[in-house]
Amino acid sequence: MPAMAIPLTIEQAADDRSEAVIRSPWQMASRRFRKNAPAVAGLILIVLLTVLCFGSIPWAVSAVQGQTAIPRYEDENLQHVKEPPRWNSVPSGTWMGTDALGRDLRPRFFLGGAISLSIGIASALIAVAIGSGIGLLAGYAGGRTDAILMRIVDVLYSLPYILLVILMRVALVPWGEAGLKGVSAFFHVPMNDRTAGMWANYLVLLVGIGAVSWLTLARVVRGQVMSLRELPFVEAARAMGLSGRRILSRHILPNLVGTIIVYGTLTVPTAILSESFLSFLGLGIAAPVPSWGNMASDGMSALNPVAVRWWLIFWPCAGLSLALLALNFLGEGIREAVDVKG
Repeated sequence: MPAMAIPLTIEQAADDRSEAVIRSPWQMASRRFRKNAPAVAGLILIVLLTVLCFGSIPWAVSAVQGQTAIPRYEDENLQHVKEPPRWNSVPSGTWMGTDALGRDLRPRFFLGGAISLSIGIASALIAVAIGSGIGLLAGYAGGRTDAILMRIVDVLYSLPYILLVILMRVALVPWGEAGLKGVSAFFHVPMNDRTAGMWANYLVLLVGIGAVSWLTLARVVRGQVMSLRELPFVEAARAMGLSGRRILSRHILPNLVGTIIVYGTLTVPTAILSESFLSFLGLGIAAPVPSWGNMASDGMSALNPVAVRWWLIFWPCAGLSLALLALNFLGEGIREAVDVKG
């Protein structure tokens, strides 16, 4: 006797039709992501912060009116030291308050946010590139290659990342300054010692954080590759005579894109926090260039039981908290969207 058909409601029928139309795994992941309210809110918040911070760079680094050499984020006014925010005096530029040197916190906050976010994103990209490459090579090659690469990972895991970044900064910043001066001289672009030192410090910090943030991703990718290389479709590719490079790029790597994107997204807040922590300790972005880390350090030094100047530490900590919260919501949402089992 045939089974009785169960009538569907209008909503169930609509869901079935939409599931029938959406067949691509990436379309399914996109649909699951859009249903995740915290992840969507995190995406909107991080996009808003990124647009505000990076869009404010031309204004923050522009020369102050009436002066030709002092950018806005460095403009000191000792007559307005540590002034609190005044919401009714926006034209005077004090609605975020001023710091211990009378500098307006608005350009420093937005420029510092751009520096912190750019270091976090670029370091995460470097970590993803290194970790994915090492994991793919170790997992597919196996044997002695896998053993050597994993021992290197174990050794780097045993060393404190702060020590590695400090050593790279001490060793590479002078080389970076000389290299930037050489490049600027080759292209006939003037660059003084201060500018060269600032950019060298920024680039070395960026590369240093990225160079020590790939270890977990390498282990995860290696494990995934070791499980994928035994599946029938990889065996069929070998039987067809495809090279190892082609198998990795055309058959194994596409199955790892979701995992790599998830870990890359979760690496960004870790890199931002690392930069802020190093800058807080005075080992990251050097003054007078702002970052949320060294702004928080300046705010901590200005706090005392006699006068609590809360705005000096509130703005950088609020920016860090919002960025890290949004990125963690975004990364968790991408993980849940990509991982069907989750």
